Amino acid sequence: MFELIVMACLTGDFSDICASRILPSPTPLTREECQSSAKTRAKAWQENHPSLVVTDPTCTAREQSGTAFDLTEIAPGIHVHEGGIGIPSPKNGGDLANLSVVIGDTSVAVIDAGGTRAVAESLYLAIRRLTNKPISHIILTHMHPDHALGAAVFVEAGAKLIGHAKLDRGLRARAINYETSLNTLIGAKGFIGTKAVFPVEGIKENHEIDLGGRVLQLRAWPTAHTDNDITVFDRRTKTLFAGDLVFAGHTPALDGSLLGWVKVIEQLDWDIDRLVPGHGTPSLSWPEGGEAQRAYLETLMNDTRKAIRKGESIDKAIEHIAESERKNWSLFDEFNIRNATAAFKELEWE
Repeated sequence: MFELIVMACLTGDFSDICASRILPSPTPLTREECQSSAKTRAKAWQENHPSLVVTDPTCTAREQSGTAFDLTEIAPGIHVHEGGIGIPSPKNGGDLANLSVVIGDTSVAVIDAGGTRAVAESLYLAIRRLTNKPISHIILTHMHPDHALGAAVFVEAGAKLIGHAKLDRGLRARAINYETSLNTLIGAKGFIGTKAVFPVEGIKENHEIDLGGRVLQLRAWPTAHTDNDITVFDRRTKTLFAGDLVFAGHTPALDGSLLGWVKVIEQLDWDIDRLVPGHGTPSLSWPEGGEAQRAYLETLMNDTRKAIRKGESIDKAIEHIAESERKNWSLFDEFNIRNATAAFKELEWE
């Protein structure tokens, strides 16, 4: 099988910045099929990326098309790429979220797409090492860029993009800022070709996807980590994909409602054999694996309420809220003050 590779370049006054990009096809292609459509596909892709100069469309054997991620099979037919824990940078290339692949009898679903096109391409190549079954769905668990900005790769591969009913609005409102920020943090070379795409279907409550002998249950939640969180449950293996409703190791990031988040976590009481968090280890036992996050959220809530009762200003309170949790989490300084600020603003009007 062959993949179409193009050279995508940003042109500037001093030098061009270029990177090779994969343009996936919904169906596996022979060399002849790839070559016959190469110029048309490259032209169409450039039209969708007007800031780039796209050259050298080349059909390359799949195994030589780029670097594929190593995936961990946590249950039969379920594979997870473990993202790093950090802030986006040229070194990590925005590869910071756990990304999952579920293989059914007739098709494949991808759960979260990574923070750049390059990350998503590495996941795509990893999937193609496992199976040639069509990628029918790309499911975004929420709007944050480390989970969402690589989705175009899978849409181009033929997948239907699905998320929470509020995902479209939330992502559209932030897409330009996300793209600008990550381009700066990661660097133009690592970010080339990355462009937000938006869901064609929004889940308001519950929804099911049949991958052929394998049914995924999607559930939309009230405002918690964000206002557009969904979970995905694989009935066959009793695996719950929680997105950033559950963090492991990485300090939880509050971008929705603290009270809502605590309530949602209490409702994740299904018959679950394993849970895939949005960050950290690929698989957790449940509910045991969620105890650290429960403790953090409860401490954040209790310390904030105490500070408000004492009449502390927000500037003083955020210096100590949840400080006792520092030793338990990575990136504590990067996220805890934001969380404390959001918690104070939410709880001061209880």
